[in-house]
Amino acid sequence: MTRYIFITGGVVSSLGKGLMAASLAALLQSRGYKVRIRKFDPYLNVDPGTMSPYQHGEVYVTDDGAETDLDLGHYERFTGVSARQSDNVTSGRIYQTIITRERRGDYLGATVQVIPHVTDAIKAFAQADTEGLDFVLCEIGGTVGDIESLPFIEAIRQMRNDLGRDRTIFVHVTLVPYIAAAGELKTKPTQHSVKELTALGVQPDILLCRCEHPLPDGERAKIAAFCNVRKEAVIPALDAKSIYAVPLQYHAEGLDYEVLRAFGITPGLAPDLRRWDEILDRQMNPEGEVTIGVVGKYVGLQDAYKSLNEALVHGGLANRVKVNIQWIDAELFEEAGGDVAARLEPLHAILVPGAFGSRGAEGKIAAIRFARERHVPFFGICFGMQMACVEGARNLCGISDASSTEFGPTDEPVVGIIEEWMSDEGLQKRQDGGDLGGTMRLGAYEAVLRGNSHVAGIYGASHISERHRHRYEVNTAYRERLEAGGLIFSGMSPDGELPEIVERPDHPWFVGVQFHPELKSKPFDPHPLFASFIEAAVKQSRLV
Repeated sequence: MTRYIFITGGVVSSLGKGLMAASLAALLQSRGYKVRIRKFDPYLNVDPGTMSPYQHGEVYVTDDGAETDLDLGHYERFTGVSARQSDNVTSGRIYQTIITRERRGDYLGATVQVIPHVTDAIKAFAQADTEGLDFVLCEIGGTVGDIESLPFIEAIRQMRNDLGRDRTIFVHVTLVPYIAAAGELKTKPTQHSVKELTALGVQPDILLCRCEHPLPDGERAKIAAFCNVRKEAVIPALDAKSIYAVPLQYHAEGLDYEVLRAFGITPGLAPDLRRWDEILDRQMNPEGEVTIGVVGKYVGLQDAYKSLNEALVHGGLANRVKVNIQWIDAELFEEAGGDVAARLEPLHAILVPGAFGSRGAEGKIAAIRFARERHVPFFGICFGMQMACVEGARNLCGISDASSTEFGPTDEPVVGIIEEWMSDEGLQKRQDGGDLGGTMRLGAYEAVLRGNSHVAGIYGASHISERHRHRYEVNTAYRERLEAGGLIFSGMSPDGELPEIVERPDHPWFVGVQFHPELKSKPFDPHPLFASFIEAAVKQSRLV
């Protein structure tokens, strides 16, 4: 029997509902339960694929090719359970589904309304693909009171009626702010948030109170009395020293115990949290440190590179070192007087991540040239790999006009749009001028690694599967000239048509990948490329 935990938020956004959901799922998982986490986003975009990273942060891609909310990255990193397309749904996708059905005549002439049609569709998404699961955690995006979230709140209210109290509980994440002038924590915002949620028919079973200072016993009792919950179900959630300390912290406050109790389940043995203790020990007690420069386009918002940031941390865990990340705007190297060497010389390794468009491209090429010439470990991901090929073509192969068709017409298209490729669904075709949403090469694809290559040694395998999100590819017509310049194509698609990995054998560590390995890295299972990259940075730190 699958049970549902619905997680809502109040007062303000960015309280950490996604991290809370991931931590709670990890705690339940450590007790032996099978879990899955889902995110309901109220915005009208069908998915975040066409949204600016400054609007929404990174787009997290699943194995089955869904472009989803970045919280799904937290879910995977904390549980190891691969997310699916069915784990993220937006208002846009709900309405698109309903309107498509209406146009087909599926509703047999009925007036299509929010209740029951929209709420029924939301409930169907919540309950899809749940066979064999003990708990499904559903995070409702936004905050209580947002007009966009009302259909989702109504849908979960209906699910309580449909399934009963023994199969559904509500957890509300709220803010208890500290007013410095008064020297007090204030409970009134939480009271009002719960009052508004209750007015919509949803009475929280558990309150998770985000606060900067310890929540006094008296204030905890006050919240319980005004919000109609047990005092033990008011869980303080103070800022943690690391996101990987959050599961341990929530367990210490009794969150997993209260969740089981709310379902009428008697908690058995204490959860096995040894792997979280080990992760935290490695992070809090490093045996050294390295500095990695990320030369990117969206460095003004670190959520744009959330999975990348965490994968670098995981690489540090694998090597038991602290990873200091310097976020460097690639456009700095395009300005007059932009001194590449001055900014990059102190670094132990350089990474150029994925991006779209021409802005900052020349700065990234300059950073790649520095890494190649100075023998500094370099890691290029997606766009970073493409620019590594453009840099090699220009500076080692004599192709001075080498460029990408993404930037406009060019006589030397070292990088060009992928017009067709094979997927599990058959031949996929794309062209310039088509829709942008959902039309990239998305999801997990296999690659074949070249024997005796650096990456084959890193993976310890000849065949790999990694997640993709891109519309442009390195042009294999330039392969011979690029390889003559020392840039080896060490990973290809199984049909040999699409380049997946390039590397420089004459360099200490120079690897470019067309996919996004950061999406599969976990604290308890660091991605091998990031573990190896940080290992190379450790070696470089001893030379600097």
